[in-house]
Amino acid sequence: MIHRTHNLAIGEDVDSWKTMMLIYNSALKEVGTKLEILNDEFQHIHQYNPIEYIKSRIKSPESIVKKLKRGGHESTISNMTEFVNDIAGIRIVCSFVSDIYRLAEMIGRQNDLTVVSLKDYIKHPKQSGYKSYHMLVTVPIFLSDRVEDAKVEIQIRTIAMDFWASLEHKIYYKFEGNAPDYISRDLRECSGLVSMLDAKMLTLNDAIIRAKEEQAGKQKR
Repeated sequence: MIHRTHNLAIGEDVDSWKTMMLIYNSALKEVGTKLEILNDEFQHIHQYNPIEYIKSRIKSPESIVKKLKRGGHESTISNMTEFVNDIAGIRIVCSFVSDIYRLAEMIGRQNDLTVVSLKDYIKHPKQSGYKSYHMLVTVPIFLSDRVEDAKVEIQIRTIAMDFWASLEHKIYYKFEGNAPDYISRDLRECSGLVSMLDAKMLTLNDAIIRAKEEQAGKQKR
C-alpha cells in the first residue's frame, strides 16, 4: 500500500496497524468483487466461467517481519507498505492456460486498477519449476477522510499449477528451503508433466467445442 503518514515500528502503534489491515482487507474485497463481476459477465456473454475458484489472504505479521528482515529493512509500517508487495494476495484458479491470459487482460482494462508490474512465470518458469501469472495492482480505498492506494498481488494459475505449487509450498517449509536434491529434481519433472497435462486438456476442450459447433450446425440443416 502507498501509505503517506506513518513511519512507526509495527509493534509500537496498534491503532495504526489495525488501520493498515483494514485497508488491505478492503482492497481484497474491492478486487474480489471485480473478479466476481467479470466472471459473471463472461458467463452471461459466452456461457462459460473462466474462474474455477478464488482464494484470498492477508499476510501474517510474522511473515511480514521475516520478509522485511530478509530484505535488510527495519520493521516499520512505512517499510512494510513500501517493500512488501504481497501483504494482500488473491489467487485465481482457472481450468485452462488460455483463461489465465484472458483474465489478465480483463483485469488490466479496469479503469480504477493500476497495474504496477507483471511477471509471467508460465512462459518463464522459476528454476524450481514454479508456474503462475503474477499481477501487482493498486486499488484506491475510499475512507471517510482520505483515499489510500493499496497494493494487491494477484496470482493466476491452472488447477494443475495450483496443485503443484501447493506441494512445493509444503516441501519448502518442511525442509526450510533446503530440500534434498532428488526431491527438487522430481518436483521439476512434475512441473513438466503439469505443462503437458495443461496443454492436453486445452486441446481436448477445443475439440469438445468444435464437436458441439459441428453438431449444432447439423441440427440446423
